[in-house]
Amino acid sequence: MDGFNLYHALDDLRQPYLKWLSLRRLAEKFSRGHAHEISELVFCTAFFPGDFDKRKRHEAYNAAQAAQGARIVLGHTTKEPMTCRACTSRWDQPREKETDINVALSAYADVARSSVDVIFLVTADTDQAATLRFVRDNFPRIKRVVVTPPGREKSKHLRDLSDANIGLSLGDIDEAILPAMFENPAGKLIVRPAPYAPPSGWVHPHDRPK
Repeated sequence: MDGFNLYHALDDLRQPYLKWLSLRRLAEKFSRGHAHEISELVFCTAFFPGDFDKRKRHEAYNAAQAAQGARIVLGHTTKEPMTCRACTSRWDQPREKETDINVALSAYADVARSSVDVIFLVTADTDQAATLRFVRDNFPRIKRVVVTPPGREKSKHLRDLSDANIGLSLGDIDEAILPAMFENPAGKLIVRPAPYAPPSGWVHPHDRPK
């Protein structure tokens, strides 16, 4: 999973509670009909510097995913000097690095070990076309499925190189929302960051009247 690609898609929905979701539960849903079980769930992301509250939310989110068996692969960020063409102001713009490479390498590691029959790439980043092409050409028995984050158009480049293309909906995300608090396997309590609380009156889809 491309963490930043998914995060920005969710952020654009302007409903912060959607960010507190279970990637495991989401994967179990989109893999139905394509895979019997999920052998590994890899979440590629990186911490951005400079905002303590955002860092704590990110750490809580990573802990929540790890508690459900996800493997967290961290990249890094750099600062690139930027200049405003209109006013000539200068600043350092943080840039995420390595996430797309980590997604590609994680996919390669799984197919090279012959440990999977299907790979799912959760991204709308067309750079991953190279990953899909490599898997298709070198591991033709592996089924390739692209999972497009909500609100993003399905990429023709990715679609043409995949065996299936799934578009996530708002409902898919809503069903995967995590509880306000839960324990990890070691018994440590994981608490939802306050900004990710659902709106008043929201009820989890599993608890709504049938």
